[in-house]
Amino acid sequence: MTANEQWCLIERPEAAVGDRHFEVRNTAIPVPGDNEVLVRNLYLLIAPSMRLWMNERETYFPPQPLGEVMTGITLGVVESSNVPELQPGDYVNGLGGCQKWFVANPDSLQKVQVAADMPLELYRTVIDVQGLTAWCGLTEVGKPQKGETLVVTAAAGSVGSLVCQIGKKIGLNVVGIAGGPDKCEWLRQECGIENVIDYKADDLAAKLDEMAPSGVDLAFENVGGPVMDLIIDRLNFKGRVILCGLVSSYNGAGGTQSTESLMRVVNKAARIEGFLVSEYMHRYADVATLVEGGIRDGWLKYRVDVIDGLDNFVDALGKVFRGENKGIQLIRIAPEETGNEYGHSRGAC
Repeated sequence: MTANEQWCLIERPEAAVGDRHFEVRNTAIPVPGDNEVLVRNLYLLIAPSMRLWMNERETYFPPQPLGEVMTGITLGVVESSNVPELQPGDYVNGLGGCQKWFVANPDSLQKVQVAADMPLELYRTVIDVQGLTAWCGLTEVGKPQKGETLVVTAAAGSVGSLVCQIGKKIGLNVVGIAGGPDKCEWLRQECGIENVIDYKADDLAAKLDEMAPSGVDLAFENVGGPVMDLIIDRLNFKGRVILCGLVSSYNGAGGTQSTESLMRVVNKAARIEGFLVSEYMHRYADVATLVEGGIRDGWLKYRVDVIDGLDNFVDALGKVFRGENKGIQLIRIAPEETGNEYGHSRGAC
């Protein structure tokens, strides 16, 4: 029987994550008990927030316990079930961890209904929390009005690229900030975002003044630090900053905000509001339908960057923080079509 490969956090990183922070264990595949199912993980989402979970300080999750399997957002397939509502072959989303197999009760899993014309990987990326974060963060937290100017940081990223396109669809003047010519060109050519700034090569302040000459009404913020300061400096009266993340500070370097810029929030009666996607799970089904429709209609573009093998976990996380990923970063833990010792293969939903 194949062993269960598990990545366990044994040391809290102070900066970038390395192999030394983990211990890889090969244990027996767990056996489901009463009211439990056995899940074979297929995909692991490599989210920047994983770096925050490794810290001792609590975030929206409790700190990752040392010596235990690293928390991970996964899509898997049920292989053995002791509950009637989930059967072998069903796809499920959950916190399956950085491992190949796990057992769970059905209350902690979300059954995934995969449309025949959609790749499975989209149901742990675009047609999942990334789409929900982008849609609800922009429309429900930001409350945009047609004709307003929206600036999006990490605009070629998993959430930012969707925000840019949703903003354009509802009639906003969108300015995207991304790093590197490839990402900027993808935003222009594939996503149809005309105003794109390469923060690695362009004079960011000058470009913001050029592309948002009437100021900034809305900012969807994923980065923080000096980039956020420049955007806040250009906020209009009653401007809104939708605070999705501050990735510039996740590895413990930089990311502090200027008090002078923050005073601009006061002077402009502006608002900075953070949000958690968990507050909008009641919108999951209808947003998923909207995202699927956008993909089918051709106005919503995406990129998913898939790396094969759980042994590439540290490299994949480093790739995200170096900005080398092209779209949403996933690890393919196991092939979708491959059966296993339980005799199951990919089922139809």
